[in-house]
Amino acid sequence: MVDLDTPLRTLLGARAATLLADGLELRSVGGLLDHLPRRYHERGELTDLADLVVGETATVQARVEKVERRPMRSGRRSMLRVTVTDGRALLALTFFNQTWRERDLRPGVTALFAGKVEEFRGRIQLTNPEVHLLEAEGGEGEADGESGNGGADGGSASDGFASALVPIYPAAAKVPSWTVARCVRLALDSLEPVADPLPDDLRRRRRLPSLADAYRLVHQPASRADVTAGRTRLSWDEALVLQVALARRRREVEALATVARTGCPDGLLAAFDAGLPFALTAGQSEVGAAIAADLARPVPMHRLLQGEVGSGKTVVALRAMLAVVDSGGQAVLLAPTETLAAQHERSLREMLGDLARGGELGGPERATRVILVTGSLGARARREALGAIADGSAGLVVGTHALLQEDVRFADLGLVIVDEQHRFGVEQRDALRARGRRPPHLLVMTATPIPRTVAMTVFGDLEVSELTELPRGRSPVATFVVPAAVRSWADRMWGRIRDEVAAGRQAYVVCARIGGAGPDDGAGSEDAAAAGTDVGAADEPENPAMRPTATVTEVLPRLVEGELAGLRVECLHGRLASAERESVMNRFAAGEVDVLVATTVIEVGVNVPNATVMVVLDADRFGVSQLHQLRGRVGRGTATGWCLLYTAAEQDTPAWQRLSAVAATTDGAELARLDLAQRREGDVLGAAQSGGRRSLRLLALLRDEKLIREARAEAFSLVDEDPALERHPALRRLLEAVLDEESAAFLEKG
Repeated sequence: MVDLDTPLRTLLGARAATLLADGLELRSVGGLLDHLPRRYHERGELTDLADLVVGETATVQARVEKVERRPMRSGRRSMLRVTVTDGRALLALTFFNQTWRERDLRPGVTALFAGKVEEFRGRIQLTNPEVHLLEAEGGEGEADGESGNGGADGGSASDGFASALVPIYPAAAKVPSWTVARCVRLALDSLEPVADPLPDDLRRRRRLPSLADAYRLVHQPASRADVTAGRTRLSWDEALVLQVALARRRREVEALATVARTGCPDGLLAAFDAGLPFALTAGQSEVGAAIAADLARPVPMHRLLQGEVGSGKTVVALRAMLAVVDSGGQAVLLAPTETLAAQHERSLREMLGDLARGGELGGPERATRVILVTGSLGARARREALGAIADGSAGLVVGTHALLQEDVRFADLGLVIVDEQHRFGVEQRDALRARGRRPPHLLVMTATPIPRTVAMTVFGDLEVSELTELPRGRSPVATFVVPAAVRSWADRMWGRIRDEVAAGRQAYVVCARIGGAGPDDGAGSEDAAAAGTDVGAADEPENPAMRPTATVTEVLPRLVEGELAGLRVECLHGRLASAERESVMNRFAAGEVDVLVATTVIEVGVNVPNATVMVVLDADRFGVSQLHQLRGRVGRGTATGWCLLYTAAEQDTPAWQRLSAVAATTDGAELARLDLAQRREGDVLGAAQSGGRRSLRLLALLRDEKLIREARAEAFSLVDEDPALERHPALRRLLEAVLDEESAAFLEKG
C-alpha cells in the first residue's frame, strides 16, 4: 500500500520512476495522480487526422486500412508501411526493421499511435511510432512490449484502459500516454485510504466525491459525467486552498492594531477640496468615503482600487494621503518605474499648488512637502530627501524600489499606496510597510482591468473598490485597426498625426522594442526591473521570425526624414538616462515636442491632455489589456482622441480578431474578460506568481466563477470557526504543501 507522498521509485521501480521524473517531472504518487488526462477518446471514436500539425508530438487513435512490406535499399532489411484512417483523412506510419508488427496491425484493427508528426513528399506521417493496440476484432489488444520492474512497464492494454473512455495524458518522448496510464492504474490499485482535505460536511452539502474517488473518476472514467464529477471535485481543492490562504491573510491583517487616521476639519484635505477646479465624480466621492472610513479605524486598511484608464484614481489617492498628513502621519506612493514616479510627483505638485510648498519661503501655513526618491537621485539630493523623510517635514513621498532600501527611515509612516500593484511582490511591499512604528494602512491601485473572478482569486485578501466613470470633460477615444498591407490606410494614419499637430495638438508613436545594443525590454535601470508588461504574452504573430518588430531606434529617423518630416519628433525609452527621460517628458508636456516615439514606458501614469492621437506599431505584439492601457494616454483633454493599431496580421487571424475587439469597445471590464478568455490563466495570474508552475491547473476563472465564489464563502466560514485549521489537519497540510511548493506564489502579489 502507498500514500500520496510515497516516492514513485518505491511503487514502480527505478527504471520507470526515472523515466517519469526525467520526462514529466513526476516523483511521487500524489504528483502522478495529479497528472491529469489532457483529453479522452471514446472507444471507436477516431482522431481527426486533418488537425495534426507538422513538428508536434501527437497521440492519435486510428483504424488500420492498409499494410505494405517494402524492401529497403540495402536489400537485406525491409520496412513496414501502414496507412491508417479516421474515415476522412489518411496518415502514413513507417516502421523500419519492425516487420513483426505486421501480425498485429491488420486492416480493421484500431490502435493508439504516438510519435512526431513529419511531412514526407507532401504527406504527413509518423516514423517508428509507439503503438498501443485497443480492442479489435473481438479481442484484447496489447501495448508495445516493454520489460521492467514493478509491473509498470508491461501488461496488457486492458490493465490500463479497461474503462469506456481512453485517457490521453500529457506525455514525453520516452513516456507515451499509455505508459502513464499503466502507472496510474498501479498507483490507484495500491493506494491506501486518503485523508481528505475537504471537510466531510462541505462534501456532503456540495455533493462532492472523496479525493480518492475523484482520482478514479478522472483517470478511469466510465462516462463523461464521471470526468466532470472528478474534475469538479479537484477544482474545489484548488479553489478552497486559495481562498483559505487569502481568508487567513485577511483575518491576520484585521487582527493587527494601527493608528486611526481621522484627519481634521480645517486641514490640508479641506483646503485641497476647496481649491479643486472640478467636482468629483460620484464614483470618486463614494470610494473616497470608503477609504476615509477605513483610515479612521484602528485596523490597517487593506484595499484595492481598480479604476479605468483616466478614471481619476490619482485624485482619490491624493485625498487619502492628505487625510493621513492631517493626522500627523506620512504617506508614500510607490511606483514601478522612474518615469511613472516622476510623473506622479509632478502631478501631485500641480494638483496641490501652494499646498506643496511646505517649509518654503512664502509657502502657506497649511502646507507639506512632496519628495521624490529614485535610484538615479544624486548623492546630495538623496541625503536631503532622506533627511526630510526622517524628520517628518516631507508629508508626501513618491518613489520607486529605491524607497525599499534600508537607509530610508520615516518619522511616522501612516499610508502606503502601491501603483500598478501587479509589478510589486508582497515582500517588496511589506519591506516598506515594516518601516512604520505601527502597520500602516495600505491602498493598492491598478488601471489594468481585472475581471471579478481574478480579483476574488488573486486579490481576495483586499477589499475591492472600482472607479468606472470618466471625469467630466474627458473625450472618447476612437480606435481603428490599420492593415499594413493597404498603403493608403498607412498614409492616412500618418496624415492624421499631421492634421492633429497642425491643429496644435500632439501624438505618440509606440514601438514594442528599443532596438540597437543593450537590453531590449522597453525599460531601463529601475524600469527594467519592474517592467512587467505583457508584450510577447499575447498571441504571437503568424510567423514572427519572418516579420521583425519595429523599434524606436529604427522608426525615429525614418519618421523624421519621411512621413513626419518637419515636425518636432523625439524619443523616450527606458535606456535613456533618467535626466534625459525627464527632460523629454517635460518638453512634451510643455508642448515643445510634437510627436513622441516611445516604448511602453508611457503605458501608465503619463498625463498630457494635449496628446490626442496614438499610433501603435506592430499592435498584434501587444496584449489586450496593454493596448487598453496605452490607449488611455490619449483623449485626456477636451479634443477627441484617436488610437490607430497598425498591424501586418492578416484578417480572420486570431491576432486581427483580438485587435478588432479592442477597437470595438472601450469597456475595460469587457476587454479584461476577452484577455482572460484568450490567454492561459497562468499568464493572467502571472501577477500572482513568483515564477513557479501555475497555481491553477483545473480552475478556469471565467468558467468557474460560481465555484470560486462558493469556495470563497466556505473558506471564510472555515477560517472564522477554526483560524489555525486545527480541526482540519488534512486541509492544513495541503495548504502548507501548496504554499511551500509554490513559494506562496499566488499571494506574491496579493
